[in-house]
Amino acid sequence: MIQGAYQSMKINQDEIARRLGISRTTVSRSFSNHPAINPETRARVLAVAEELGYRYSVPRSGRIRERLRGNTIGVLIGEPRSEYEMAHTFQSVLKGISERATTDRVSLDLSYVDSTRLDVKSRRSVILQRIRSGHWSGMILVYPFPDDCIRTLAGIRSAVSIIDDYLDCGVDCIDTDQANGIFSLIRHLRTLGHERIGFLAWHYHTETPWVHRRFGAYVESLLRLDLEYDPGWVINVRRSQRVDVSDLAELVVERIRRDGVRAWVCAADHQAFTLITDLEKRGIRVPEDCSVTGFDGIEGPVGLPRLTTVRVPYEEMGISAVIRLLGRIQDPSAPRRHNLVAGRMIVGQTTARVGAVS
Repeated sequence: MIQGAYQSMKINQDEIARRLGISRTTVSRSFSNHPAINPETRARVLAVAEELGYRYSVPRSGRIRERLRGNTIGVLIGEPRSEYEMAHTFQSVLKGISERATTDRVSLDLSYVDSTRLDVKSRRSVILQRIRSGHWSGMILVYPFPDDCIRTLAGIRSAVSIIDDYLDCGVDCIDTDQANGIFSLIRHLRTLGHERIGFLAWHYHTETPWVHRRFGAYVESLLRLDLEYDPGWVINVRRSQRVDVSDLAELVVERIRRDGVRAWVCAADHQAFTLITDLEKRGIRVPEDCSVTGFDGIEGPVGLPRLTTVRVPYEEMGISAVIRLLGRIQDPSAPRRHNLVAGRMIVGQTTARVGAVS
């Protein structure tokens, strides 16, 4: 259920309808939570409405306002790690959130935030005003935010994060099963004859526990499969050893030629896409000369081979986030939870048996 009576209704709804190629009636019904509108369409309407700055006012009726007050969930959307992630994961997450919100008759209020400029200390904070004016009873966090900001927000309203884990902030997390996902990738590489496997990541402007968790799963998987672990085959994980994205491929090429590390596990798909492109510029073919895997299951740029990866069930995670948040709202003192949703390994065109491709 999408809260509120939207301002400048005719003009704005016409613009949303035009952009999406749907009727104005469909747009209107999406906002009113009409049962004939499927969650995917409602999610698309919500996303475009927020993009256009299409705001609403809370209904004046005291009875309606009171009914909505305790049943509105804010969806706080930060800065994605890449343009690919925004294009291919957010719609699935929002579809799941919308689907479950409809089932539970819960209102949604979306807010895009620049995580690098998020101010939660001042009384004039835009996001705090949004929380109060929208009567949020809780919030779902999508994409990373600074820990200190989330700690403050979690002290105001119950919160659940999708993927990004805020360990000391009292926030529940809906995550994918990183350990088993990475293990399935390394086991796959081993069956192809790879015995020397490297790990590569990027650095971001916010904390990224998911990178460290996937790296930890990489080390665990090597031990479980009795494969060699060499710290020299790990690139860009330590904070003290930051490497620019533009320099990563050169380090990978060096380790391929010096140490024979011909398989690389990237912490995320968008990292793998960039690595594959940069390796080919340096004469290293994927998978002929080097196998590369990712994690997330997002669609790659046109022209690149299909990536071997773990497909994360983002829609299911959106559904789970609503369920967990409603549970947290009902029992705010319950122990913090970190719930895992299993992904599925997808064998693409970026991994090959050692020596099988020439």
